[in-house]
Amino acid sequence: MSSDAVDLQTALADFSTCEISDALIKLGTPHGGHIPDIQMLSPTDSTIRLCGPAYTVEMVLGSDKSAPKLSAHFVDTAPADSVVVINAPHRVKNAVWGGLMTAGAQSRRARGVIISGRCRDLAEHRAASFPVFARGHSTLGQSPFTRPSAVNVPLTISPPDAAEEDFPAVQVFPGDWMIADEDGVVCVPAALAKDVVALAVKGREVDERCMQDIKAGKGVQETFKRHRGK
Repeated sequence: MSSDAVDLQTALADFSTCEISDALIKLGTPHGGHIPDIQMLSPTDSTIRLCGPAYTVEMVLGSDKSAPKLSAHFVDTAPADSVVVINAPHRVKNAVWGGLMTAGAQSRRARGVIISGRCRDLAEHRAASFPVFARGHSTLGQSPFTRPSAVNVPLTISPPDAAEEDFPAVQVFPGDWMIADEDGVVCVPAALAKDVVALAVKGREVDERCMQDIKAGKGVQETFKRHRGK
């Protein structure tokens, strides 16, 4: 990454996903960048925070003969310092990431993986202390159920159990900033990253003042009105 990108990564990584989402809501995003129902499965240290630019991977059903095929394994082309973001078809129950992929990603210095789908080989990811965030896990491997079809393409990630009018899909473009921690996963559009940092700084200052007053015995409603204006 360039020095400017490193500075931005450091700044974003200082904030929790909750703080990032709050900033994105203030900027008018309808979902606050939140990709629901994806949890930290590795490592076991809950203080870990993953932050880096997205390297996107689109998965399709194994039975789909019309979708393009990759000429190289998607892990082999993962850039250093990237966060691999995988979008798998909703209805499949197999994993699209396993221990060998973690080994390959680590050798290429990828920061971690976020999966709208399932992984397997939990013990191997945890032994490697490699950040893996997913909707769940499975005993089944990728083949013959799914296959990668494209990399570095825009992804549309929607919750499997929510209609668009209930919770809008999140668009993830290559190079967008992905932040993930014990609270969940957030995507920050690259064009909004600096604004997000500025608003997150202000939001943290306000929350710190609120915390001080509430701990001192002041009411929550009074405190919010005083510091948040509502």
